[in-house]
Amino acid sequence: MIAIKKYLFLSFVCLVTIVRAQTSVTVNGARLSKSDLEKVSDRYNINIKNGTYWYDDRSGAWGFQNGPTQGFIPAGLQVGSSLKSNASNGNTGVFVNGRQLHYQDVRNLQQIIKVVPGRFWLDNFGNGGKEGKAASFNLIYLAKRQGNNSFYRNNYTGIGAGSSGGTSYVMGKDWSVIID
Repeated sequence: MIAIKKYLFLSFVCLVTIVRAQTSVTVNGARLSKSDLEKVSDRYNINIKNGTYWYDDRSGAWGFQNGPTQGFIPAGLQVGSSLKSNASNGNTGVFVNGRQLHYQDVRNLQQIIKVVPGRFWLDNFGNGGKEGKAASFNLIYLAKRQGNNSFYRNNYTGIGAGSSGGTSYVMGKDWSVIID
């Protein structure tokens, strides 16, 4: 009888652990409920893996808490809390949409544009400028103009992006998008 009770207790603990693990997603400091995750999955066909993330709802940029940008997803998702300035643990003096950029973000941007400390905005089309001012650059255009053939695949999401001959592309497991 004791063995059966112990087995049932351990089974319950394992079940609770599995249920908790399935909903262990935090975005901008707010833990998402199972219902929130289902809404995102149903509406945008995005399955968020367990983890702690930051998300910029203006540009669609996302990354792991305290880290650099990992990629871009649709902007405007209603997930988590508001983006914090220290979400990437940056110390560069370069702020985009309120988030201080990680040194790796700055290093990547320096490949296509001169980066100076300051406060900037960026939208989901790659348009950006100084806070409160009109757009003065487009990162997608600048990356294409650079003309370097490149490819990057994020090992976490499996999503890849690249450019070749002035054409940029993004691809996932069962989909792709070409940007001319």
